[in-house]
Amino acid sequence: MSHSTVRFDLDRPRRIGLPEAVFCAGKPRSVLIELFERFGSPDAEPILFTRLEPGFFAELPEDLRKKYNFDPLSRTAWNAKLPARPGKAALVSAGNADASVLHEAARTLEYLGYETAFFEDCGVAGLWRIQSVIDEINACDVVIVAAGLDAALASVMGGLTEKPLFAVPTSVGYGIAEGGMTALRSMLASCAPGVAVFNIDNGYGAACAAARTLRLLTTHSSKEAITQP
Repeated sequence: MSHSTVRFDLDRPRRIGLPEAVFCAGKPRSVLIELFERFGSPDAEPILFTRLEPGFFAELPEDLRKKYNFDPLSRTAWNAKLPARPGKAALVSAGNADASVLHEAARTLEYLGYETAFFEDCGVAGLWRIQSVIDEINACDVVIVAAGLDAALASVMGGLTEKPLFAVPTSVGYGIAEGGMTALRSMLASCAPGVAVFNIDNGYGAACAAARTLRLLTTHSSKEAITQP
């Protein structure tokens, strides 16, 4: 029987400013256990595990589990966070059913060192919900929206904020929602210009795009501050 080999891209932070993460879904159990043991050592670099099933994590030895910060809602775990960086992201969801995707994005940003603010259950079936928090959302540097069903919240947010906007369709909804395909098409067909759309349920991908943007925004702001007379 052949054995799986994990070759980490340790040079990725230097190239793109983002570290590699471990996508757990589909990986052999033996490989995951090896990775948890590897990054559980005291001198290991920070690492983020995504799509980590609570059942698998619960079966790890207790002494190994204690070395990780695990969140069952987002299905993420890390051994340590990266140093804090300037920049704040607003995490906005249409409904509480979108929570797992929204929290995956938030946990990724938190792991990367950025501040987050949650604005959940802001679906446009009651416009007052988004209107009541729009000023707080616009006080952040970037915005991530997670929405299923018709995903109308992405278009509404696109008309209410000038901040970089990253939209994630979720697989929430009955029948014709088609596991997020309707939300994806709706976001892609948005009449609001400049909305970046990600794959279905891909909170991690949206967070990485937001982190790239935050890094550029804060770097540019720092350079401007230095050059001011």
